[in-house]
Amino acid sequence: MTHFMSLYDRPFSKIMDGSKTIEIRLNDKKRRKVSIGDHITFTKVSDKKETLTVQVVDLYPHPSFAALYQAFSFAEFGCDGYTMEQMLDRTYDIYTKENEQRYGVLGIRVRRID
Repeated sequence: MTHFMSLYDRPFSKIMDGSKTIEIRLNDKKRRKVSIGDHITFTKVSDKKETLTVQVVDLYPHPSFAALYQAFSFAEFGCDGYTMEQMLDRTYDIYTKENEQRYGVLGIRVRRID
């Protein structure tokens, strides 16, 4: 199955160059349909014509972004050298704490398909 999601420029580029291997999302209804082995086609937010397809290698549901970030190296999220505070600040610029509590979060380990 192929899923479709949008990505901002920076994470898009980091997945493209292989420096980001775990994408984060809320574990909402749409993400609960994602399974290991599925494909995700990411569309770049700034240029809808630019896409990137990856295969889902593993899934990591967690109750919070902090719990997910504690389980892995920040480099796997494309954020080498960041502090936990920086990780969470950037995350909450996109996602609300209310939705985090409502749905939980999901780390999606991906591998680029060439």
